Amino acid sequence: MKACRTVHLVLTLLLTGTACTTGPALENRRDITAPPGDSRHLTIGSAGFTESDLLAEMYALLLERGGYSTQVVSVTGRELYEPALESGRIDVVPEYAATFADWLNAKKNGAEADPVGSPDLDTTMKALRGLVAPRGLTVLDPGRAVAQKVFAVAAPYAARHRLKTLSDLGRSGLPVRLAAGDECVQRPHCTTRLQKTYGIDITAVDPKGVGTTQAKQAVQSGRDQMVLTTATDATLDDFGLVLLADDKHLQNADYLVPVVSRSGAGNTGVRDALDRLNIVLTTSDLARMNEQVDSWRRLPEDVARNYLESKQFLVGG
Repeated sequence: MKACRTVHLVLTLLLTGTACTTGPALENRRDITAPPGDSRHLTIGSAGFTESDLLAEMYALLLERGGYSTQVVSVTGRELYEPALESGRIDVVPEYAATFADWLNAKKNGAEADPVGSPDLDTTMKALRGLVAPRGLTVLDPGRAVAQKVFAVAAPYAARHRLKTLSDLGRSGLPVRLAAGDECVQRPHCTTRLQKTYGIDITAVDPKGVGTTQAKQAVQSGRDQMVLTTATDATLDDFGLVLLADDKHLQNADYLVPVVSRSGAGNTGVRDALDRLNIVLTTSDLARMNEQVDSWRRLPEDVARNYLESKQFLVGG
């Protein structure tokens, strides 16, 4: 099928519609058992940062190869795109298993709920699938790539204070301004656990996003002392940053998983198309693609297409 994909649409109308939906609370609904839908035109959501853009573009290309027409829409924040998934205005998004499980658990049970994400993938997936089912969503199988959260500091700062681990930073007693997403204050594996597990003195969160250029520049310049990013960030050397080891294993292994709206994309055709990526995509592959976009200024759609072509996934399309 010929693609009719429009990349990075603004979701103003889509999200306005989502915000106005009414009905019983999703937490009170029983598991949705209607047959999965098979829409031939699918909307793939991106969370608006490089890695999510790349994954959304690869999903779109694989689905087009499987006979679907697609469009990619870009929107930041789970608070916006997750309800759009539930309502069927978005059909597919790339997600992170443990982070999404904890986010949905907090949405259902409150911000103080014990986290359900785990370093163990099977435990995390069981919890996640139980949380998405009542919302009309399906989580497809994870692949090999994992984007675990990591923390980095400026190399001179680490050398000056002899820092190699997060425990070292906690023992130092240094005040730390953390460059991260503004949601870091609420999420269990961010500021709260850094303080409780490692004793790090987090004085403030600078809301510049997870692993963004602005966040890394803030640490490079000394405005902030530490940045939250991911294991697939290939640009730390460009900013003179070094990782601090998570020596107490605070962070969960966040495997990449496609999340689909059951009503429009819960069929085996979508699953088969996206499962192909699981065979080949690794953490290092994703880091290299991130680098091509962030450091080499290549377009995510071009990088995604070149990767899939190199794996012979688009032959004959």
